[in-house]
Amino acid sequence: MGLLMVKTANQSVPAGSQIALLSLSHLSHPYGSFDHMASPATAAEEENLPQVLLLLHPAAFTIFGEEHFTSAKFRFLKAYESSLPLDEFLAANARSVRALLVSAATVVGAGILDLLPELRVIVTTSAGLDQLDLAECRRRGIRIASAGDIYSADVADCAVGLLIDVLRKISASNRYVKNGFWASKGDYPLGSKQLRGKRIGIVGLGRIGLQVAKRLQQGFGCTVSYNSRKKKNPDQVPYPFYQDVRELAANSDALILCCGLTEQTRHAVDKEVLAALGKAGVIVNVARGAVVDEKEMVRCLVEGEIAGAGLDVFEDEPVVPKELLELDNVVLSPHSAVLTRESMMELARLVVGNLEAFFSNEPLLSEYEDD
Repeated sequence: MGLLMVKTANQSVPAGSQIALLSLSHLSHPYGSFDHMASPATAAEEENLPQVLLLLHPAAFTIFGEEHFTSAKFRFLKAYESSLPLDEFLAANARSVRALLVSAATVVGAGILDLLPELRVIVTTSAGLDQLDLAECRRRGIRIASAGDIYSADVADCAVGLLIDVLRKISASNRYVKNGFWASKGDYPLGSKQLRGKRIGIVGLGRIGLQVAKRLQQGFGCTVSYNSRKKKNPDQVPYPFYQDVRELAANSDALILCCGLTEQTRHAVDKEVLAALGKAGVIVNVARGAVVDEKEMVRCLVEGEIAGAGLDVFEDEPVVPKELLELDNVVLSPHSAVLTRESMMELARLVVGNLEAFFSNEPLLSEYEDD
């Protein structure tokens, strides 16, 4: 394996996309304000600041602006701006790097860590940690701070939105009108389904999964069941638990994927699970593309073995199987469930807060702890 692997799709930004920025200077938040932007360090002061290594240009910098992630307490060391090969660049700076900032686009394994003997913390802009070799980080005493719960509400909203769109054929109806078919062909064909009362199976009842469950149960009267690594305390989580994903699918009208990507969850939704979901079943994926056997899912959709899909993530992003582009029962989103102005504001505060806490020998704000 090479030193650096890039999963560009996990943080891909559509060409020309823009997000309007809010005025931030007056805002307050539990993670802190943007006051760190007000007094930039002088050139001489900045030279003496501790360094935060960036292996790749973070997508959050492009989307929201690098200035919101800066601080008077540290400076960025940008490997991607160097003309040196990565291994030479890291070797030259190895003794000065104690902190690394990454996104979901950068896989950090033993090869990188071997070249950073002084590394003590990795801060990631992602909630998922599948890009990091967690066991190797633990072995070396490297702490990890993730995006925590920042994205949960937005991703849950997106999951419900995708489900509604697939069932009610909102995007397909939109195309029908814009293509002039309402006038030329008449009323849109009957085919929509109600969401109310549907049986929902959630794979991964963590922070996002719980918010999805709450929205669908309380807002739409759905019956919720789940599969997760561990059964939750029934006094706190009253939903039925299924140890087996296939059995969960067999008892669901829609399967919503909210789990992290691990060796255990890779292709957890396979041919057998899709068959159990059945011809009337819908799948929604806001987790990671590889949680689903994508080729098998495409085949099932094309051949009518499942009813539809709402997908925010894909197995080989930003490449999307061309068959999906032609199906009216499939709704696609470019891994953008987390991309709201509110989430980006919170992320910037949290990233800066974690790095400042580390360099001040204070507890991290969102340190990852092993289950």
